[in-house]
Amino acid sequence: MADVEPRRRRAKALPLPDTVALVLQGGGALGSYQAGVIEALSAAAIEPDWVAGISIGAVNAAIIAGNPPERRVERLRRFWDQATSWLPSFPILPDDMVREFVHEWSAGFVAMAGVPGFFGPRFIPPFMAVPGTPEALSFYDSRPLQQTLDELVDWELLNRGPVRLSVGAVDLESGNFRYFDTREEWIDARHIMASGALPPGLPPVEIDGNLYWDGGLVSNTPLQHVLDNQREAMIVFQVDLFSAADKRPRTIMDVLARAKEITFSSRTRQITDQLLRQRKERELVRKVLAKLPADLHDDPEVKALTKVAAEQPVSLVHLIYRANAWEGGARDFEFSTRTMREHWAAGQAAVEATMANAELVAENILTGRTAAFDMTR
Repeated sequence: MADVEPRRRRAKALPLPDTVALVLQGGGALGSYQAGVIEALSAAAIEPDWVAGISIGAVNAAIIAGNPPERRVERLRRFWDQATSWLPSFPILPDDMVREFVHEWSAGFVAMAGVPGFFGPRFIPPFMAVPGTPEALSFYDSRPLQQTLDELVDWELLNRGPVRLSVGAVDLESGNFRYFDTREEWIDARHIMASGALPPGLPPVEIDGNLYWDGGLVSNTPLQHVLDNQREAMIVFQVDLFSAADKRPRTIMDVLARAKEITFSSRTRQITDQLLRQRKERELVRKVLAKLPADLHDDPEVKALTKVAAEQPVSLVHLIYRANAWEGGARDFEFSTRTMREHWAAGQAAVEATMANAELVAENILTGRTAAFDMTR
């Protein structure tokens, strides 16, 4: 369990509330967008108190929680530079058709060769392996990721340091979703790998006798977990790698891409709308309770209702990656240097656009209200 110490900071453009939370969605190669967000937030003097992630979001989250602020961006860059090192950038024509071809070719290369420091193909196909073994349950070996995480993450700092970490995974046998949280247990590389063990590509990871798969199979964003466990005023930076809303597909590649967006966007907007609706309902309950006569204040049912209606304000800032026209259904496993750098820069630009309109968020924080913001459209 983490030894938590309250920290209060002030960002360059924002008066920060008691808790700064960073919520990182899963999305494979798109995760470099989150790294760009993290670098830009750090440049704005915004460091998280709580990081929650699924799949590649769990990897980025572990690197954040497992390193001091001054080393986080460097460690993130090491991870992403290594992951894309087999597909270096080279000059191409500035044309969407050319770019789409290079994009799909790069994804095909990853499918055959794997990703350095992340996963590699098995020598024996799973249908020829001994049933029940890890080799029979996946096409790739994810053990390289364990070595990478052990090199980049200080597990002692991650578990006992000031930044809370939560990662989600799915129990393979029961189908139940669960969170591993440094407030409740010791987290190591296995928990991060479990959160990103997407079948049938990657094998399940065993923890305390149970096998776990990628949390994105059930919920690809840990936003609900953070909101359910909120105890004080909070700002949440929700970094999504798949957009729930997009235009109609025109080709079969568009269909594959759109289906993946809908599957893994996890209805972040729906959760946000539900949050705002519940907050308005609780506000009405509090107004009614305030009108009750004094002799009812000690009534057990009134006390119970008062507790249910109590809440802390939250400012929810959406930072959503919006794909380029040439990015199809393979966008989440296209680990090329060129695309990684573009995703990283897009994450930085999203934060910069948000900070340019920070007075809207700042007013919400200072007045203690609950609201959601997306200033990157």
